[in-house]
This record gives sequence, structure tokens and C-alpha cells, in this order.
Amino acid sequence: MLKFSAHEYPYPSQRQSVFARRGMVAASQPLAAQAGIEIMQKGGNAIDAAIATAAALTVVEPTGCGLGGDAFALVWCKGQLHGLNGNGQAPAALSIEAVKAAGHEHMPLYGWTPVTVPGCPSAWAELSKRFGKLPFADLLQPAISMARDGFAVSPVVAHQWQQTLEEFSPHRDSVLDAWFDTFLIDGRAPRAGEIFCNPAQARTLEELAATECESLYRGDLAERLDAHSRASAGYLRASDLKDYRAQWVDPIHVNYRGVDVWEIPPSGQGMVALMALKILEGFSFDHRDSQQTWHRQLEAMKLAYSDGLHYITDPQHMRVAVADLLSDDYSTRRRDQIGEQAQMPTPGDPHASGTVYLATADAEGNMVSFIQSNYHGFGSGVVLPDSGIALQNRGQEFSLDPSHANCLVGGKKTFHTIIPGFLTKDGHALGPFGVMGGYMQPQGHVQMVMNLVDFGLNPQAALDAPRWQWLGDMKVGIEQGASRDLANALARRGHQVQIASDLTDYGRGQIILRDPVSGVLCGGTEPRADSHIAVW
Repeated sequence: MLKFSAHEYPYPSQRQSVFARRGMVAASQPLAAQAGIEIMQKGGNAIDAAIATAAALTVVEPTGCGLGGDAFALVWCKGQLHGLNGNGQAPAALSIEAVKAAGHEHMPLYGWTPVTVPGCPSAWAELSKRFGKLPFADLLQPAISMARDGFAVSPVVAHQWQQTLEEFSPHRDSVLDAWFDTFLIDGRAPRAGEIFCNPAQARTLEELAATECESLYRGDLAERLDAHSRASAGYLRASDLKDYRAQWVDPIHVNYRGVDVWEIPPSGQGMVALMALKILEGFSFDHRDSQQTWHRQLEAMKLAYSDGLHYITDPQHMRVAVADLLSDDYSTRRRDQIGEQAQMPTPGDPHASGTVYLATADAEGNMVSFIQSNYHGFGSGVVLPDSGIALQNRGQEFSLDPSHANCLVGGKKTFHTIIPGFLTKDGHALGPFGVMGGYMQPQGHVQMVMNLVDFGLNPQAALDAPRWQWLGDMKVGIEQGASRDLANALARRGHQVQIASDLTDYGRGQIILRDPVSGVLCGGTEPRADSHIAVW
């Protein structure tokens, strides 16, 4: 057998944009993309394919999503865009007082405290009920087979699996024991190319398939979660799960140079991307990699993010209207604050004027922008024994400051990082796009939109291009692919520049665009992940 490393690539490689006519699935893991396209070939549509791909990703990429996480979707069907919010709320028993009484000054990252209600399976069920063609049980069969029979672990997933083991190990206690029992091989993370089986998750997926996910909210799985939470000092209860259903919402958008850019409304952070684009539209950009372009993009993102982190939360608790934050007047006032030097961002006052991503498309014109996440890797580290359900730690986003817009309240939905994106023009669908990765997501959205609209890049080139990232205060990160001259120029403008060596921190995206005349699909996939485009 030849000996080589799946993690070493000493020479630059190039991917091409992919074209297809009857169907396309772009995802961060090849087996998941293939699962989606096979469902389409069996008579399913883009919505069925998205569900099958998403379910498969919980098996083959558990480092980024799981059955205990959240999900959001933008669905183009019959000439209209629909939004789905699969964001779970904090348990009713969780409160600022309870968290502080447990000895925490800030919301912790691990254990039961940051666990919120899983929204992901409910989102799958809602998508299927409203837009699917095939029986729901059929859509989970590829995931069930991979979990039961095993799959070959891909390189980036193996790297992230090892990272999670290193992060969880210092915090291991009886609450986290089930994760170590479920997701390791002989006490270690699986290696790239190694076969990993998860029979417990296969059984859970079979239960979800048979009940259209009802079991997790109003059945046996809900009762098991309740019992496990009570037995291990958790806050989650069957009553928190009983009334939960993913909600259909009206997407929000801005028009950027003739292209409508769509996002899910709060509590998602998609509005941050829209605010930044509103600011940037007032500038002219001649060259993508000029210091002026990167400087203005970074400054606009800093302003938009400082507003987003200050104002965005559960829409029932928002203190500022979405329309005010996206108004022309407020965007102009924020744009006027951008000078030639980097500045420390602070929230503005609009009242003064009035985290895995996948994309699918089919021959009928249906298109789906879908994202799901456990928040930090595997999530909280809490796993329901003998189930494969890893519970998210989304609640870590809550503030324990009662005056903060995103303060913790039982039953409240927190500020959310995962966001799907979609583009339309003159009422016609252009296609889904997204970049997953925590706080990188709206920053990635802005860069993808500008790469496509301002700089005329094809979907693959738009994803290949070096990226920047605001890291907080005056700190900015840029990828190694950017020129040293550009890094030096940004430093002279006052940016505290950090050159990134681990490119997985700069997002993992997918793009599918549809030609409105021929109907031909063109896709790009993320070079920073194990990504793949499956076509028909």
C-alpha cells in the first residue's frame, strides 16, 4: 500500500465550476452530496434532496452538525422564496439566576447549561410536509445506511474530530461521558479514510423516519431526553420539546446593485450581511484585491457587526425594528463614518432617524439554501446515551447581563449565527449561496455577493478567492493567499493584521446559480473543506 498523508497538499490545485441540467447538490462532504442527488434521481425534488443531504451530514460530518442542533432554510418554489426558522429556544427552567447560582459569570460552552431545544429535525419535517415529493422515511435511508454500515471519514472532518477530542478532554465528567463512548474508536478520534459506524444514531434516524421526527418532540425520544436531563442535572424537559415546531417566516432582503440579496430575519445574524452591503453599496469598487476595497469592506463589516451584536436577538425581544437598521438614511450615516484609517467600531443609533451549509437545485426550478449546526463543533458535549444525539450549545450566545438585548430568559431564542443566503434578480431566482462558520458567516456572505456582483467571478472563483475576517476590536485576519503588500497596506491603515494558517476558520461555502434562459445550473464548492458537487 502506498503511504501518504491526507492532510498534506504542497502544490496549489484548481477546481472548475460545475455545470448540470437536471439537478445539483453542493455540500461540504462528498457522501452527503451523493445522497442528495440519488434521492433526486429516485423522483425527489430539490427539497427532498436537501433533507437527505442534511440528514447524511449529521452522520458523515458530526463535527459540524447533528440531530441535536438547529437549522434554517430558504426555499425557492413556484416563483416564490420561503423562509424556515428551525431555531430552538432556551429551556423554561434556564435563567440568569440559575446560571449564576451554578457558579458561572458567563454562559459556559460545555455541559447542560448552554443546551437549547433542537430545531433541526423539526425543520426537516416541515420542509417535507410543505414542499417534498417523496415519503419522508425514504429521505433518511441514505443516512441510516451510512450510520449503520459505516463510512470512510474525510480529511477535514477527521482533523476537526481530533480538535474536538482535545477540547473536550479537559472538561470530561459524567455528563460528557456519553460523547466519548459514542464518537470515538478505542478512545481516539477516527482518522482520515478510517471506517466509522454509529449504530445508535442509525436506530435514532430510523425512529425519526418512522415518526416524521415527532418522537423527538412528542414521543419516546423526548421522554428519554427528559429523563436523561433530570438524572444529570440538566434543564431540558419534555415540556420544552412538546410545543416546538420550526416556523415559516418571511425572508428579508436588500437590493445590492440590482440583485436582491435574501436572508432569514432575526434572531439570525443574516441582517449583519445586509447592513454591511447597504453601507458598501455607496462606494465604487474597481479591483477586488486592492487595499481600498479590503479596507472599506472590513470597516463596513465592523460597523454592521457592532450593530448586530448590540441589537439582534429573539424578534419578540428586539428593541430596534429591522427596517430601521436597514434604512437608507442609517446606512448613509454609518457609511460616512468610514475614513481612510481603521477605527474601533461602536454600535450606532438607528432611532436617530426614523453554523454545515448545503445548496440544491432541480430541473423544475426548485432551489434550496440550507444550513444546520450544533454551534461549536459537536456542540455541548452532552449526548443522549445510545442515541447518537449530540446536543447543541447554542445557548452560549446568551448574555447574563439583564440589560442586554440578548439576555438569557427561559423560552427565549438567542442571537443565531447560522444563516442561509439566496439571490434573485427582477423577481427571478439566481440561486442559493452560503458560507458556514460562526461569526465568519455574514462576512463570507458579503464577500461572496461582492465577488459575484461587483467583480464578476464565477461561483468557483468566488469561493476560491482569499478571504478577510474581522476578529474583534481592531484585529483583522487575512488568508495566506492574499498578497503581502495588501497585508502591509492594511497594517498602515491601522488594522491589526493576522495571517491565517488554518483556513477552516474562514468559512466553508457553496454556490449554485441557475441560468434563467436555459435553466442550466452552475455550481462552486468550498476548497477549504471536503466539499463536493453531485450532479445529474
